[in-house]
Amino acid sequence: MPVLYVLYIALDLDPVAAGGPVARVAGWVGALLLGVFFYRLLHPRHGVLRRQRQRQGADPHLLYRAYWLWFPLLLGLPLLLVALAWTGYIYTTHILGDAFLTTLGLIAALMLLHALGVRWLTLARRRLALQAARARQQALAAAREQGPSLGAETPDLTPDDAADLDLEAASADVLELAGSATAFAAAIGLYLIWSAVFPALGILQDVTLWQSTATLDGVQSARPITLADLGLALVYLGVAAVLAKRLPALLNMILAQRSRLTSGSRYTITTLTTYAIVAIGTLLALNAIGARWSQLQWLVAALGVGIGFGLQEIVANFISGLIILFERPIRVGDVVTVGDTDGVVTRIRIRATTIRNWDRKELLVPNKEFITGRLLNWSLSDQVTRIMVTVGVAYGTDVEQAHALMGEAALEHERVLKDPAPTLSFEGFGDNALTLILRAFIDDLDYRIATITDLHKAIYQKFQQAGIGIAFPQRDLHLDTREPLRISLEAAHPDKSGGGTPRPASQDL
Repeated sequence: MPVLYVLYIALDLDPVAAGGPVARVAGWVGALLLGVFFYRLLHPRHGVLRRQRQRQGADPHLLYRAYWLWFPLLLGLPLLLVALAWTGYIYTTHILGDAFLTTLGLIAALMLLHALGVRWLTLARRRLALQAARARQQALAAAREQGPSLGAETPDLTPDDAADLDLEAASADVLELAGSATAFAAAIGLYLIWSAVFPALGILQDVTLWQSTATLDGVQSARPITLADLGLALVYLGVAAVLAKRLPALLNMILAQRSRLTSGSRYTITTLTTYAIVAIGTLLALNAIGARWSQLQWLVAALGVGIGFGLQEIVANFISGLIILFERPIRVGDVVTVGDTDGVVTRIRIRATTIRNWDRKELLVPNKEFITGRLLNWSLSDQVTRIMVTVGVAYGTDVEQAHALMGEAALEHERVLKDPAPTLSFEGFGDNALTLILRAFIDDLDYRIATITDLHKAIYQKFQQAGIGIAFPQRDLHLDTREPLRISLEAAHPDKSGGGTPRPASQDL
């Protein structure tokens, strides 16, 4: 830093002679010190990156695989500056030195920002993992308090589990996004820094591909579309593709720890953000290559004809998907019934929605069916649901006593709601039993099966203690005695030892 200060003071005091001997000596010393600094800092055996390179193992990062290229360049460029300053090219040394130092500042800033991003990702991942662990611990504690049956009866897939944030996949996506953003910023920064030094980098602006007509204040003018414009359009599309693929994971993690939105709401926000990114990137790319609405009318008309004939189902499913995301008749994590399939909504895509049933089989349903067809959503407004317990008691049972015991079992269960209160009914006279039904409401759909199991056990125990029998199918056998009955007695076979006298195989009476 002192050497650079002396160099700039000399250049300001004697700009005609480019600082004179003082600036030349300062440039030599500064370049040599910079080379020594890089040699000691980045040496492959005792530099600061030595341990980081060893951690990469057999498959190192691209930065470390290109170590042999950029390490000699960092050492050689200061030596080149020394040689230029020695031969009298002070102004050239000054321009190249400024560009070199600006490049080093850009690299240092990008490395710092990337490291801060990775650090934030690590902390966010730990925070979300801690929240998930606490939620699981609370669920297990609640299950233990409710008894052994509830603890053992854990559904294979709950709505929260289906829509929960996958930390591994989200972390990988965020790391990819950070790496892509760093590389993109580095490319843009290097181009802006070195394009003024090497005018040949601006040759892309001189290659005209076609002319675009634009109207400004009622006057039509021709705008040349150059190779640089085409490259800018490709950059827009590439950035939009990367953001559409990786940004939802980052946005999901931010919303998960900064807000109390449900997983379905987060999914809606990230999906709509993806659509917006793709639309904006496409519009910017078309604008960069000079596309205008007047030039795209024929394409829109052709698409309209194609939609009318062959793409109407695809477009209908896409529009239905947007309606689902805005109106939200179903959300990620909802328990739904479609046809004869019960399951949990896991994904809402452009064309179809994925429903995973209790056997973990995934059903793809076109979005249009949710808008135009019938849909049973078990958890649209709340998790309250009704359960039914059917019991058949033997003829001659005291029905009032049986009803009282069934109501007592329902009121003793902590999952059964007091409002609405459980109801009991005597449904009818069956072939073998009197049919009694208990209807009750529970506060959480996840405990439906476990609560039904507990009620069955409690009712069975109370009926046993009260001496009430559970009916089972019975059959009466009637013998027609108007005619003699033919009875046949079969003799036992003699044993294998040969003992005893064999008797006739049968004898009629």
